[in-house]
Amino acid sequence: MHIKDIDLNLLRLFDAVYRTRNVSRAADLLDLTQPAASQALTRLRLLIKDPLFVRAGGGVQPTPKADRLADAVRSALGLLEEALNESALFDPLQSRKVFRIHMSDIGEGRFLPALMQALQKQAPGVRLETLPVPRSDIAAMLDSGRIDFAFGFLPTVKDTRRVQLLKDRYIVLLRAGHPFSLRKRSGPALLRDLRQLEFVAVRTHSDTLRILEMLQLQDRLRLTAEHFMALPSIVRGTDLAVVMPRNIAQTFAADAGYTIIEPALPLRDFTVSLHWSRRFESDPGIQWLRGAIEDLFQERGASN
Repeated sequence: MHIKDIDLNLLRLFDAVYRTRNVSRAADLLDLTQPAASQALTRLRLLIKDPLFVRAGGGVQPTPKADRLADAVRSALGLLEEALNESALFDPLQSRKVFRIHMSDIGEGRFLPALMQALQKQAPGVRLETLPVPRSDIAAMLDSGRIDFAFGFLPTVKDTRRVQLLKDRYIVLLRAGHPFSLRKRSGPALLRDLRQLEFVAVRTHSDTLRILEMLQLQDRLRLTAEHFMALPSIVRGTDLAVVMPRNIAQTFAADAGYTIIEPALPLRDFTVSLHWSRRFESDPGIQWLRGAIEDLFQERGASN
């Protein structure tokens, strides 16, 4: 006999009969008729090549073969039911699930503090791992389950489900009191005078480098760093400028150590979205965390 020959419902019937010692009561538990239960039990006896149960005192008694099978069958059914229930339910208060999320270092600074604060209250056992992924690999890694979500401005990432979280734009961040910010100007004059500045940029944030190239300011680039989070300290302590998202720059400017200027940069407007795989869209854990993220960060009126 091979496992492929066994119908799962036959094992459920075996377990019910073994527990109740009565075919009629087992049939009632499984919402079967008495004849259907008897026929199914006959099928199982033929497959197992053992009577399994014999009549005794108004019910049935298991054979030694049935006794040997009982614990294994009950354990297997229990494991299967537990796995199915786990996939159908997600209890954030009890879960120990690990979610893996693509974020840039800018994204970590912008989203992680509020997200971790919310998870500490709503899902204290849930863990996050951030994993920066090349944009060309994001969709494949979402579909493979190696990451669960991707945050960011990711226009080249196709064939995913996504929801827009917020609209943003690139600005120029300077230190407070920078001589450039003391002179009032706007429009073309402000854009033209950016040539008076020297810039610091991050290699992995290619959109900001593209903006400098489109303005023909690449020769004004004095520092190209690997990580974004060091740039605000550099800007604050020098006369260097950085092109960066306004949403994040405002958190630095709130400390009164910085000045934001908003020239009409090319490509300045962009949207930050949350991406996930169609394959895992119905997963309860994915659905829960997606909802929590939308509640935290989605601007009113934003849509898919």
